[in-house]
Amino acid sequence: MDGWYVDDRCTNCDVARQFAPELIGEADGKSRILRPPADEAENRRLHAAVFACPTRSIRPVTGRADQSLDPFPLALDDGVLICGHNSPHTAGANSYLLLRPSRTSMMIDTPRWSRDLAERYTAAGPVTDVLLTHRDHAAHGRRYADHFGARLWIHEDDLDAAPDADQVIRGLEPLEIAEGVTVHPLPGHTRGSVLYLADDRYCFSGDSFFWSRTTSDLEVAESVTWYSIEELAASLARTAGRLRFEWVLPGHGDRRRLPADEMARRLDALAERTRLLRPRPIDFTGVRW
Repeated sequence: MDGWYVDDRCTNCDVARQFAPELIGEADGKSRILRPPADEAENRRLHAAVFACPTRSIRPVTGRADQSLDPFPLALDDGVLICGHNSPHTAGANSYLLLRPSRTSMMIDTPRWSRDLAERYTAAGPVTDVLLTHRDHAAHGRRYADHFGARLWIHEDDLDAAPDADQVIRGLEPLEIAEGVTVHPLPGHTRGSVLYLADDRYCFSGDSFFWSRTTSDLEVAESVTWYSIEELAASLARTAGRLRFEWVLPGHGDRRRLPADEMARRLDALAERTRLLRPRPIDFTGVRW
């Protein structure tokens, strides 16, 4: 496609397609440019994809992308921003900034490390906590926490991925870690996976579940469940009734906002579907984004 292309470093992580699904599609296990942007709004969405892509694979044929069009951190609504600049060291996971009434924020999982980026992420106020959802997303956590003067959190069962964490989440019971913010242990994707629930509005689900554009529903990534799909099913059955939220904000897979009652219905249905799944070999090509 004239103007833009996807280079051969693409890992099919879906990040770019989340930002510009009308411009970037999938073919043969890779992203591909469907067409150039038709207007300024599409151009902004394309550049969000460019600056989120962990392998920097969305490229203009003329050379380097215009740095002035980097939109991150990008507001999803008035309480949460997406960090962009996804890191290859976290398998390209999304990360977020949760804004608090005290004019501080919390970072959930981490983007690629850069001092300049870190300064951007504090522009709206100090970051008090870096909340890791599980071991796969622990890269850069200590670096960001030290830069911010923030506390680093992880569950004890994934502690070897962040052994110098300041706060260790233990056991299976939910724990309020700040006003309006609760951590829910959810073993399955990894043994120490957790999700963070904020203000009965935001669910930072890590890699436990996500919104699928393929099925237009909540899904689990069963083909890349490292620890136990059966444990994930048990976790969802135990936890689903305790969760109320409008936004699902995953590490991998798409995000979505729905009315809380609708999201609760879909989460209950996901727990029931997951109960029927059985272990299978890891297969990165089997993820239906």
